[in-house]
Amino acid sequence: MRLLCNSLAGILFLLDQVASGVGSDKLSVSVMEGDSVIFHTDVKRNQQEDIKWYFSSTRIAQINGALSFICTDVQCNEGTERFRDRLKLDHQTGSLTIMNITNTDSGDYKLKIMGSTSSSERTFNVIVKSVPAAERDEVKTNEGESVTLDSGEIKKPNDVMTWFFNDTLIARITGDPNKTCTDVQCKDDAERFRDRVMVNQTGSLTITNTRTTDSGLYKLQIKSSSSSFSITRVKRFNVFGECIIQSFNVFSLRN
Repeated sequence: MRLLCNSLAGILFLLDQVASGVGSDKLSVSVMEGDSVIFHTDVKRNQQEDIKWYFSSTRIAQINGALSFICTDVQCNEGTERFRDRLKLDHQTGSLTIMNITNTDSGDYKLKIMGSTSSSERTFNVIVKSVPAAERDEVKTNEGESVTLDSGEIKKPNDVMTWFFNDTLIARITGDPNKTCTDVQCKDDAERFRDRVMVNQTGSLTITNTRTTDSGLYKLQIKSSSSSFSITRVKRFNVFGECIIQSFNVFSLRN
């Protein structure tokens, strides 16, 4: 008895800008559990600003203009244990990343920028939504069948959606049909997917006639220029193939 197991493992990283304005200095941001969120400051480090980040009045990150003092989570304040090892502060811009966001991270995040001649504040009101069970389920496929990785989004006219497989560009969809491509139209390295990759208007990716060599990392980036800052959303999808009995000699192929 011959056993062939197709393991198609895909992780979908969804990059999107999903914030909307609430007044001039407060923005509402909706994210999903497990997302990674980046708050941008629009600051260049040569401007020498002091930057502080607060969550519900508790300081969670700080960087000064001289770069002589930098801290995140418990380095700044013992009351920030909830963010331990989940915060990243860009040393060039002061932008803050929150990784693997959870329901308890909902609330107001205040950015304070203090320069030599002026200061400014901005508040991000973050709402974390639970991930539906259907989105957490593993998608299974038999070798030779088709699999679709859902973007989870409705494409906006100015969005650019780009798919990567192990960092190789395999599909792109834009508002300009002349700049839309799949497999080798995007890059010669995508030869393995020739005539087997399709992307629809929502940005979802379909791979036909799946093979064991299709196993790996799938990343989707959705970029929009609708605002002066960006929010990064991350979603993960795992796709595993089921076993096919082909003959009486037993062996397995694993990637």
